[in-house]
Amino acid sequence: MDIHEYQAKEILSNFGVAVPAGALAYSPEQAAYRARELGGEKWIVKAQVHAGGRGKAGGVKLCESDNEIYEACEGMFGRKLVTHQTGPEGKGIYRVYVEAAVPIDREIYLGFVMDRSTQRVMIVASSEGGMEIEEIAETRPDSIVRSIVEPAVGLQEFQAREIAFSLGIEPGLVQQMVRTLKGCYAAFSESDATMVEINPLVVTGDDRILALDAKMSFDDNALFRHPQISELRDKSQEDPRESNAADRGLAYVGLDGNIGCIVNGAGLAMATMDTIKLAGGEPANFLDIGGGASPERVAKAFRLVLSDSNVQAVLVNIFAGINRCDWVAEGVVQVLKELNLEIPVVVRLAGTNVEEGQKILAQSGLPVIRANTLMEAAQRAVSAWKSDAFASAS
Repeated sequence: MDIHEYQAKEILSNFGVAVPAGALAYSPEQAAYRARELGGEKWIVKAQVHAGGRGKAGGVKLCESDNEIYEACEGMFGRKLVTHQTGPEGKGIYRVYVEAAVPIDREIYLGFVMDRSTQRVMIVASSEGGMEIEEIAETRPDSIVRSIVEPAVGLQEFQAREIAFSLGIEPGLVQQMVRTLKGCYAAFSESDATMVEINPLVVTGDDRILALDAKMSFDDNALFRHPQISELRDKSQEDPRESNAADRGLAYVGLDGNIGCIVNGAGLAMATMDTIKLAGGEPANFLDIGGGASPERVAKAFRLVLSDSNVQAVLVNIFAGINRCDWVAEGVVQVLKELNLEIPVVVRLAGTNVEEGQKILAQSGLPVIRANTLMEAAQRAVSAWKSDAFASAS
């Protein structure tokens, strides 16, 4: 789960990370009022969307008067911000963050992520802040500092000082940098985050170290331990198919293909998508319906997959252990009768009660294409999709 910049800054500030003064606004008038409350002569108005690259896309504006703030917000509210991370569909702007401008001396990149190879938290930092880390890695790889945190002891003072020295922090500011690093690590570990990114972390002209921008992502599976963080979710920034699936206890990731997948088990779902690609098709989604797939759950999965207008064929691939093939077959028959589908549906069942499941499909009288192996199912799904698409084009 991702959260907005202002929410990430609030969490980080609670762990001792210094941030500029700022306030949230839901209208141009409120934004101008927030600026007057903050005081000063210059303000930054930032669109609050779950995406990087906001500045290049017009989502960050420097303003020097109430009128400029109002005009900047007028150009943001209600429009879609399109960046390299949002894709062409963009993300809607419904709130902005007004922040007092600060005098910047230098910019630093700082990130905390899970490193799979070491199974530890890795700190990634660079003296070249203000750019995407991918761009830094390509143009200035020598500027990147990496440090692994040992979970048994956490981030130690000496380790934080080493990072500060590697970034060229002046001696008088090292303790501020140590406080920032330790605060970020505490926020990461105590809130079950999967990423903390500050880009840029700035050294100001008055010798302060401030988080000028902040992003945080969290492990969905751990949100039950953090209800206060779970409440920060903004579904307007998410793929509606994915948030719809999450509300129904289904694991779903939308893709750009044409063949919808309904599978039980994450590993089998990944294998199914790979096999579709191997057979010459493009999967439209990752969908894991889990271990207890009742007919009702299968029907929910079908409706979710079919909510994607790009889907032109559906492949159901079930290997029943805890599951039962007859339950899945009942769900398939139920939803096909209800929805009167006009696209091909391929079903491959294996495991518990597979004979009963096959019998239910055969006796339903519905045009279900059956398969015995995963490769056969993928090939039939791709073939049926291509034939159907050709017929529609003709």
